[in-house]
Amino acid sequence: MTVLTRFAPSPTGRLHVGNIRTALHNWLWAKKQGGRFVLRIDDTDAERSEEHFVDAIRADLAWLGLIPDGEERQSARFALYEARFQELRAAGHVYPAYETAQELDLKRKIAAGRGLPPVYDRAALALGDAERAALEAAGQQPHWRFKLDHAAPIEWDDLIRGHQRFDPATMSDPVIRRGDGSWLYMLPSAIDDAEMGVTHVVRGEDHVSNTALQLQMFAALGSAAPAFAHEALLVGSEGKLSKRLGSVGVDQFREGGIEPEAVKALLARIGTSDPVEPLVDTATLIETFDFARFGRAPARFDEAELAGVNTRIVHQLAFDAVADRLPMGMTAAEWDAVRPNLTTVADSAEWWRVIEGPITAEADPADRDFLAEAARIAGTIDWSADPWHALTGALKEATGRSGKALFLPLRRALTGLDHGPDMKALLPLIGRARAIGRLSA
Repeated sequence: MTVLTRFAPSPTGRLHVGNIRTALHNWLWAKKQGGRFVLRIDDTDAERSEEHFVDAIRADLAWLGLIPDGEERQSARFALYEARFQELRAAGHVYPAYETAQELDLKRKIAAGRGLPPVYDRAALALGDAERAALEAAGQQPHWRFKLDHAAPIEWDDLIRGHQRFDPATMSDPVIRRGDGSWLYMLPSAIDDAEMGVTHVVRGEDHVSNTALQLQMFAALGSAAPAFAHEALLVGSEGKLSKRLGSVGVDQFREGGIEPEAVKALLARIGTSDPVEPLVDTATLIETFDFARFGRAPARFDEAELAGVNTRIVHQLAFDAVADRLPMGMTAAEWDAVRPNLTTVADSAEWWRVIEGPITAEADPADRDFLAEAARIAGTIDWSADPWHALTGALKEATGRSGKALFLPLRRALTGLDHGPDMKALLPLIGRARAIGRLSA
């Protein structure tokens, strides 16, 4: 069996961090199993689906390195849905219902008042042909429900949640098609998973009851169901569902200088027993991905934790991986020198300014003679080897200074800052002429 997973977003908005996590886990499982990962655009809702969101979804996945092995669009598959619907109708698995939204709402309120669950009462099944014809003649177009089989419980072994059991008699027959003929999510998704040969579906635990309903749809379609893994929902750093998570996405990551490797490193591991590690190479994430390591507790997404992972990722990035984002003229040597002090790649611009100048530095009056001596010595040392240790060694001997009194005035005069990259690496990049000028100033 070739493993096939799918990521099936609706193009009604931008991907948020929860969507990205779902896409990543489907991608990781497919790659671990040597299988295929497919993007399926669930665009049956013509009114809300927009083409620019389709483009954005593709671009976001590309930025993350989650390249699909294929793509499908539900809007191109309506003929298939119609054919399968007619088969289900002929077999008695779907039926028309004529209640208005107001009538259904009233039924739910009556049930609640009686302390009963809001389960549809199947009143439409009692209508005769003449009654249905009269309703349609009066302009009432039916919506269509899938008829659940109440004969036996719905059971499956979830890859994360373990054994699941639902009593179909406690569930409403789901609406699968509106009165205007348009499709709801449930049936087209099941038809596509069956027709595409999807073997595994990884999605949030809020879909568990949908899975129970869809398992009966797979059976009615005569198709084997995929294996399901329902992961705990993502919560904010405060430990509860957050509206902000619905707006955090690739644009925000990019604007904040977050690397795609950091996003993947964090989202692959939160909610599991594996530690979050700053892994640049996704091979380790793929190798260690295991549904058995997922917990049932909500997975906490903390932007501060993401920033910390990002910093450690940046410290590992090779020059070739970032060259097109560095200041013009910055070389590999300069990148290697400043990289340990960065939190984002964009911060390299500030250190490039320190190297290239001009800088603003104010010396303590007590250090002026010391810095003048440093400027004189800087003109005499060998700059081809290790000018920093040559400079500080000669200054220590000439002035008797050591420790902070020796190093801090030099760093301030040469960089305008009290801290930063290792001066042994930085000073050769500043260069002899600029160094003497800064010390003299």
